[in-house]
Amino acid sequence: MKQALLMLLATAIVGAGVAPTNVEAATGKKAVTAKAPHAAKKHRAKKAVRAKSAHRGASLDEAQHLALQSSAALVLDQATGAILFEKNPTAVLPIASITKLMTAMVVLDAKPNLNETLAIGDEDVDILKGTRSRLKVGTHLAREEMLRLALMSSENRAAAALSRHYPGGREAFVIAMNQKAQALGLVDTRFRDPTGLTAANVSSPRDLAKMVDAAHQYPLIREFSTTSEGEFNIAGRTQQFRNTNTLVKNPTWEIGLSKTGYINEAGKCLVMQAWLNNKPTIIVLLDSWGKMTRIGDANRIKRWVESASLTRPSAG
Repeated sequence: MKQALLMLLATAIVGAGVAPTNVEAATGKKAVTAKAPHAAKKHRAKKAVRAKSAHRGASLDEAQHLALQSSAALVLDQATGAILFEKNPTAVLPIASITKLMTAMVVLDAKPNLNETLAIGDEDVDILKGTRSRLKVGTHLAREEMLRLALMSSENRAAAALSRHYPGGREAFVIAMNQKAQALGLVDTRFRDPTGLTAANVSSPRDLAKMVDAAHQYPLIREFSTTSEGEFNIAGRTQQFRNTNTLVKNPTWEIGLSKTGYINEAGKCLVMQAWLNNKPTIIVLLDSWGKMTRIGDANRIKRWVESASLTRPSAG
């Protein structure tokens, strides 16, 4: 009698369209319901969406756990402006020789004679950090060669000489650097010198992404910053200089702009514009420790972006 009543109750509930969960608990049997055709279709559609979301979620979860050693970072789709990844994106930190991208823009904005010969003077010697240079005082090079050395090999004396030969001298040059930063909308960026040897040159990952995008508009900056090596006639002798970013000669990378930086206060820094999955991408890495850590972070980002593309569901 009790079993008959329970079955009668189950039939009534199913007929009313109520979920059979409690019925199953009461009877110990699964209640079978006939789904309407549109309900079954809707159920299958939801199941497909959940499957796609789970598939897509693998790459999104990986982004959350992308283990970068740099203390601040940003990855940006240059074409759309979409932020693909960020870590402490508004942290204001010393940027070391990343500064030289702004130095190069200010030099080129003045439209100087690139063939004019400039001399390295005593004023260009680093007395703040005591860094060494193969450009001895008295070295004469064309402005274009100074610019190439500043961007490719991060030559501090070359950057200093470029600023000193600016109309109005170095003081006017630094003022122009800050005016350019303001014009680009860089709210966290300040410059005190053209080399980056001072920790007073600061910026944030979000600002630097804008600065890299702006610098990328200059063909000479793109060319010089990605040149892997070059020979220069220094004091009558041919000397070989190399790019401070080893990735520029890595065949698996397609790099459109590059700049490294390092002082104790800034740690190891790296900014790049590179093509990942046939898309222009800006990478900013600040305050990384360890000789190869910034390179490791860049490679981790490259693998992550490529992996995310492979796991993304195809349209249709």
